Amino acid sequence: MAERPRGTARNVLAANEAFYQAFATRDLEAMEALWATGVPVACIHPGWNVLRGRELVIASWKSILSGENPPDVMCGNASAHVLGESAFVICEEQVAEDVLIATNVFVRERGGWKLAHHQSAPIAPDTLQIVREEEDEGEGGGTALN
Repeated sequence: MAERPRGTARNVLAANEAFYQAFATRDLEAMEALWATGVPVACIHPGWNVLRGRELVIASWKSILSGENPPDVMCGNASAHVLGESAFVICEEQVAEDVLIATNVFVRERGGWKLAHHQSAPIAPDTLQIVREEEDEGEGGGTALN
């Protein structure tokens, strides 16, 4: 039986939550398991250049998670957008007093959703309310399951 779209979106959001849980608990093993192995992966941390390839991406997470002061990141306002065997999540990341916007791209792999790409960047504070108002008016698209 095929997975219903809403159930699929929930599964993608669960994978996204697992990513932020691994980040919050500094769990490198979980973080590594969340990243795809069968497709090219990439990551753009705030202020960093693009990291291409699983080895570089995992090395970056090892550096971040094992650092002396890894950032505390909370995910909110997540929406999942499923495109067949791939999906993306757009969400906000709260880091101290700053709000960042993130895009996490997932692919189906080994029966689950695995990360293929993560990108996060700061949001100008005065634009945050504009985005939320548009979403309230139904222009956000995708399936938001918050």
